[in-house]
Amino acid sequence: MRLSPGSAHMAGPRPGRPRARVPARRGLSAALALAVVVLTPATATAGAPAGDPRGHCARLSQVRMPGAEHQRADCLDELTTAGTVASGHTDPADWSGLTPKDLAVPGAVPGIQIDGYFPDSSTTNTNHGWNHDAQFVVRLPDRWNGGLVVAGTPGNREQYANDRAIADWVLARGYAYAATDKGNTGPAFHQDGTRPGDAIAEWNDRLTQLTRAARAAVAQRYLRPPARTLVTGMSNGGYLVRWQLENHPELYDGGVDWEGTLWRADGPTLLDFLPPALRHYPGYAAGGAGAGRARAALYAAGFPPGSEFLWPFHHQVYWDLTQRIYREELDPGYDGTTEAGTPYCASGTPGCDADYAYETRPEAADAVRRIGLTGRIGKPLLTLHGTLDVLLPISQDSDVYARMVRDAGRDRLHRYYRIEGGTHTDSLVDAFPDALRPLTPCHRSAFTALERWLALGERPPASRTVALPAGASPAELLTGCPLGAPGRH
Repeated sequence: MRLSPGSAHMAGPRPGRPRARVPARRGLSAALALAVVVLTPATATAGAPAGDPRGHCARLSQVRMPGAEHQRADCLDELTTAGTVASGHTDPADWSGLTPKDLAVPGAVPGIQIDGYFPDSSTTNTNHGWNHDAQFVVRLPDRWNGGLVVAGTPGNREQYANDRAIADWVLARGYAYAATDKGNTGPAFHQDGTRPGDAIAEWNDRLTQLTRAARAAVAQRYLRPPARTLVTGMSNGGYLVRWQLENHPELYDGGVDWEGTLWRADGPTLLDFLPPALRHYPGYAAGGAGAGRARAALYAAGFPPGSEFLWPFHHQVYWDLTQRIYREELDPGYDGTTEAGTPYCASGTPGCDADYAYETRPEAADAVRRIGLTGRIGKPLLTLHGTLDVLLPISQDSDVYARMVRDAGRDRLHRYYRIEGGTHTDSLVDAFPDALRPLTPCHRSAFTALERWLALGERPPASRTVALPAGASPAELLTGCPLGAPGRH
């Protein structure tokens, strides 16, 4: 439910997964090593005087998240998933399916982890046995580079969803890191709130709340505020990046938007392009005389030519569930009292989401308007999106958002990289290594380009389509993603 008064992936709903309860146990030992980053790391000193912020887990008992109803702080020898899986300070089920299986796992990041929650009335998040939403995780490395990275989760996942894709890497670079479950989780997230759009609106409020509290906690731990606060996330998390930089640019220095969901009252949104996919895919899959017309209808809806090999998986896993639960959140009256529609209903069935027509539903547009984007970003933003995304097709999402930023006169703050061969979830690269490229390395390239832009005034490469390198092996694609030559002021 929404924040109480005074409170400071589409990337995948995962139907039916068991809820993890993450116990608090001591971490594993690790060697001391850290890559040099743009911000200058502080030196950790094991024998530092009491209260000195350079010591291992120094000031553990002094660090509080303002506004938190409950928190628990643990001193860990390893903050990345190299140690937190074994120590119980992450939930592998929460980040399952978001990264390639061969993605390297950095380590040697000792420090403090804080788990807790802000006041909230909904109970979809069962981590730690708390049965309480608005959960967060904050990680404060001993060797700090002076920066803070905050993130909201993709899909309807919980606070550990970004641990492999984002947290591991930024922690190894010396950043403090904070993430939120967005205030409601799971495929029944739409039950939170009282008005259409309430649950999604809460996501934005919760990331704002997390950012303010995490900045204060960082200052308590290191005795100075963060020199730089960056916001990043994928899918629904990318939507949050866009919204934050439009509505609260004062909290951030910049952000990286990884295939963010587009919500715009005038469309397009997923409520425009998913119903045609549900309506026409069965005819395409059946083959025969109608298959060509059905394929053309999916192309017309925005699904790119050449992406057909991805359609069966998305029809089975993503399209139906995503359409139903987000339509229920934004237009619950469409199917009367039925809760979240009728799974895989045939076109012509009363109240079937395959026949949903957003343009005829002004009540849905009113709800989307409450959470909609404008393109009026107030701080630097780098966007990346795969050309073979068939959950949020690029022509219906980030291509549109880039035009919105330009039309708002903010394109000087924006760079947009269309990643050839990228799709919505990087785990699919393991299934189609000869047809897809992972986006995780491209996110890291965009992040480092943002660092240089902010710290050195070095303009990121111009917006472009980043070509899939001819003949590159899957291993090579996993280790790099050059965005092009940087410019200068």
